[in-house]
Amino acid sequence: MLFCSQTFLFFFVFVFTLYWAMPWQRARVWLLLCASFFFYACWNEWLALLVGVSTFIDYWLARGMDAWTKPAARRALLLFSVIGNLTLLGYFKYVNFFIESLQASLNAVGASVSFPLLEVLLPIGISFYTFEAINYTVDVYRRKVRAERELGHFMLFITFFPHLVAGPIVRARDFLPQIHRPKQWNWARLQLGVGMFLMGLFKKLAIADRMAVLADPVFAAPDSFRTHTVWLAAFAYAVQVYCDFSGYTDMAIGLAHMFGYKLAPNFNMPFLSANISEFWRRWHISLSSWLRDYLFIPLGGSRDREWRTARNLLITMTLAGLWHGANWNFVVFGAIQGMLLIGHRWFRALASHLPRLDWALNTRFGTAACVVLTFVTFCCTLVVFRATSLTLGGQMLQRMFVLEDGLRTPVPSVGLAATFAVVALCHWLGRYNWLRITSMRAPWQTVAVGYCTIFMAALILAPRSGQAFIYFQF
Repeated sequence: MLFCSQTFLFFFVFVFTLYWAMPWQRARVWLLLCASFFFYACWNEWLALLVGVSTFIDYWLARGMDAWTKPAARRALLLFSVIGNLTLLGYFKYVNFFIESLQASLNAVGASVSFPLLEVLLPIGISFYTFEAINYTVDVYRRKVRAERELGHFMLFITFFPHLVAGPIVRARDFLPQIHRPKQWNWARLQLGVGMFLMGLFKKLAIADRMAVLADPVFAAPDSFRTHTVWLAAFAYAVQVYCDFSGYTDMAIGLAHMFGYKLAPNFNMPFLSANISEFWRRWHISLSSWLRDYLFIPLGGSRDREWRTARNLLITMTLAGLWHGANWNFVVFGAIQGMLLIGHRWFRALASHLPRLDWALNTRFGTAACVVLTFVTFCCTLVVFRATSLTLGGQMLQRMFVLEDGLRTPVPSVGLAATFAVVALCHWLGRYNWLRITSMRAPWQTVAVGYCTIFMAALILAPRSGQAFIYFQF
């Protein structure tokens, strides 16, 4: 049930109407919980049962950690929770990847073996709700949050349908207190929620899906296209994945707003980043902050020697790449990001000892050049992320850096330029929080006309063949 489908519209209107018709907060919580499980069961009812059982177990493990005082017992419960969640994630998402990798390794050393692959159905959103469950049990163990007493409240924290299948990854300390607070009808909140949802819908249909029309054929056969077309496809895919994922996030935040809940932003104009470190503070913020708090810092963070910091960055980003999918492309992508972060850290240390270089980098021209360089670098690394194999990714990169003739751009240049301009405009407007300010100050009639215009533009500009959200596969 996609957010941009008619089925979801009927589902949402029914749940929204019933939710605000109920006078009791407890009943609203259980309505949202039932709606969330129904939403997930539309993909597969057995996988919805799996989410329910694993959440139920985590609830009682956290209660045990909260009640017990013996460190060994609390640590055992934490390990059971973390290992259990990672085992489920590993089995459903990575088991065939590990089998294929083992088989390839044995064949490489001369052992001719063939292992049968397992027929495993990937639970949609498992990477997201697994990380939410882990951050909850770890925070309870660290005494940063108290274990939730109400089972329904905890299950809603994990399964709340706006963020269930593709994030953002929510923290218990941010979301659970909101469940306890009574919700009051608020027109301004509804207005803002509808606006966020429509902006996300526009990003998805009018920009992301349209960029796929250029990116998909080029990535499928890069050797058939001329060099500048391959570069345009790399830029188009960067825009596609950004508008696809940030569009989903905007829709999720908007839906949550309409029910009286607040989800943290997941993107903060990442293409305006002046370096790769800043980029990862602006891109997929909920994942980046999770990796920082629950992986990078426990590994030692940046408190020790420089080589240990580099090691921690490389491990963290390589695992971040693996989190995205069971494919060596993602692992290599993550490792490249780790090396870029290490390189930027060393370059920053060098620049601090060269006053003229440091001054030049902080001028307007220097900052603009850094922004362009960061964007181009990220687009190049995304080629590995998007390609179906490392071989195809290598062919694409070779085509980008060796001038070759071939087919022209498969979409009109004017439409492509207009789409890039819209993305740039949205980035610029985002600096001023324009949607919130406009929706609060403008008359409701003006806001209604604006929202209808955005909705119609999304439908008109959307290509005929829609695309599923990219991050659903993660």
